[in-house]
Amino acid sequence: MAGLDVSITADAEAGRGSELLRGMTAALPVMIGFVPFALVLGAQAARKGLSPVEVPVMTGLNFGGGSEFAAVELWTSPPHALLIAAMTFLVNSRHLLMGAALVPHLRDLPKRQAFPALFFMCDESWAMGLADAKRRAAGFSLPYYLGVSAGLYLTWISFTALGALLGPTIGDVTVYGFDMAFPAVFLVLLRGMWKGARAAAPWLVSLVAAAAVHLLVPGGAWHVAAGALSGLAWSFLQAGRRG
Repeated sequence: MAGLDVSITADAEAGRGSELLRGMTAALPVMIGFVPFALVLGAQAARKGLSPVEVPVMTGLNFGGGSEFAAVELWTSPPHALLIAAMTFLVNSRHLLMGAALVPHLRDLPKRQAFPALFFMCDESWAMGLADAKRRAAGFSLPYYLGVSAGLYLTWISFTALGALLGPTIGDVTVYGFDMAFPAVFLVLLRGMWKGARAAAPWLVSLVAAAAVHLLVPGGAWHVAAGALSGLAWSFLQAGRRG
């Protein structure tokens, strides 16, 4: 009986290792897509006076590219800490909704596993984890999700640090078009979550609202909140009509 228990445990460990590797392998194209705009962020942070040590500390503690770009754009010496914190919260507020979408898949996990899973959540790992769950009969795979998250997290930290190191040497990397990698990655993710024109209506509403606020409201990141709230409102109204 003891030998059987050991065998089952070994098989379970092998299965988790296989899922971790599958996640990291699936994340490779996105990891490559991370490289250009991680370099852009690192270079921009270096031009604002952040050191090659401070940049990976920032990106490691706050794993959210959009809020980091906003923080670097607002960075001054001395920094306006409250303004930067408010903008970071505003841009990262979408994570509240993303985390809520993961609750059905994480509710049975102990907190020591659920909290790290949420800490390493970013737009890409969230989208890939849920898309994988929909494709698989077995549902959501936490090891797969963690494999994706680990690959993306390490890539982001490493190349933002490299961007900070190389930024003073190579100058403004946006002139090479590196900043286009950011929207390109999101377009690929949206394509993977496509369910048809009707299901994509909240995306369109969010896009129009975010674009309008971005053009009409100067400064800040209010377009992020506007896009998220308008998409939610549209979905809520449509759900009420179907009900």
